[in-house]
Amino acid sequence: MKNALWLAGLLGVFLSACGDPELGSSGSATGGGGAGGTTSTGTGAGGSTGGGGAGGTGGTTTTTSTTTMSVEDWLAALRANLHGTLIQGSIDFGWPVPVTGGYLFVNTDPSLDKVAGDHDGWTGTDLIQDQGFSYVVLDVAKGDHYKFTNLTDWVADPWSRSYTYDENGEMSLVLPAFSHLDRYFEVGSGQLDKRTLRVLVPEAKATHVLYVHDGQNLFDPNAFFGGWKIQDTAPPAMLVVGIDNTPARMDEYTHVPDVISAGGEVGGLGDAYADFLQQTVRPIVDKYYGEPPVVGTMGSSLGGLISFHIADHLPGQFAFAASLSGTMGWGSIGQNTHNETMIERYQKHGHQGTALYLDSGGDGGPCGDTDSDGIDDDIDEGDNYCENAQLLGVLKGVGYTEGVDLAYVWSPGAQHNEAEWAARVSVPMELFAGL
Repeated sequence: MKNALWLAGLLGVFLSACGDPELGSSGSATGGGGAGGTTSTGTGAGGSTGGGGAGGTGGTTTTTSTTTMSVEDWLAALRANLHGTLIQGSIDFGWPVPVTGGYLFVNTDPSLDKVAGDHDGWTGTDLIQDQGFSYVVLDVAKGDHYKFTNLTDWVADPWSRSYTYDENGEMSLVLPAFSHLDRYFEVGSGQLDKRTLRVLVPEAKATHVLYVHDGQNLFDPNAFFGGWKIQDTAPPAMLVVGIDNTPARMDEYTHVPDVISAGGEVGGLGDAYADFLQQTVRPIVDKYYGEPPVVGTMGSSLGGLISFHIADHLPGQFAFAASLSGTMGWGSIGQNTHNETMIERYQKHGHQGTALYLDSGGDGGPCGDTDSDGIDDDIDEGDNYCENAQLLGVLKGVGYTEGVDLAYVWSPGAQHNEAEWAARVSVPMELFAGL
């Protein structure tokens, strides 16, 4: 680890991003952030060429299958099983798929009868109507920006692998070599529901990969509170993999059950989620990008909790774990409920090899163990301030050292939402980039 960079980060990056870092005194148990929002395909006025940076030779590129099908075979497959073929094409190649003569564009919105983009000066090329879909084969340049349209409505291709955002929303791309987003649909395991992966692909060769939870909130400007906008703050050689949440977020992002309402216990699928990341998500990233050598994980609220759980559950697999406003008192939130909190787990397991970042906003106290369960509570509205301050004390007590393998930020008064996390997410990302 580059200790000097961490020290510089603590003295420089922290001060500029969050004000003077201050240590809390006691701990917590207030709880954990709502489920993430849904993704948006985005629309916008035609003629935009989108963002994503200037062209170039990207160091991190998507690997696709080298065995192409004929246009006739694709059309036959789409007619027989439209959704299944769209999914398979997205996995094997990414839409639009390469065929003899160019790329096969497929549209499933009957109100849109053209595809327009850089290739035709945004004038629109007619699609051919078929059985539940329309299509066209076009010989376009790599990096082409495009949308489906009727010359009134302009809609990004919801099946495109590569995309970006501009002032008009989502913009579809064809095999770009510049910085962009990729996505993989219906990724799942036997134990957990399927979901979308969203990958921020840097133009430079990636040296670090950061697996981040609540993926639909990370890049989309229409996400809750404007989202995290990570594409604006990620260091230039960092691959960022956003893993969408599901309706089972509260179960998947927690290591033990807890009681937070009259409905009884919820949570406790954290081991299964950690294994999903390790056994399903990481191999996909390695297949298509070649997983960079320095690996980390990050999240907010319950996503921060599961990041610390992943680092503990899979020792030696992650160089870095970051938690923004993490719900570290989970397990002991419910009245007369006490399962092992992450605070107690790290106390029990002691110093380990993963460098840790934790933060919170809130009012800085007062803190107190109001229910005598050993976990300090935010007595006032606190953005999990007290439990993170208590965890900080535990980590220092078992051998973690601030500026070496531990970093902590208190952002006074910051609330529990995506806009606040977006404002300070550059801090852990820059620290991770220094490992």
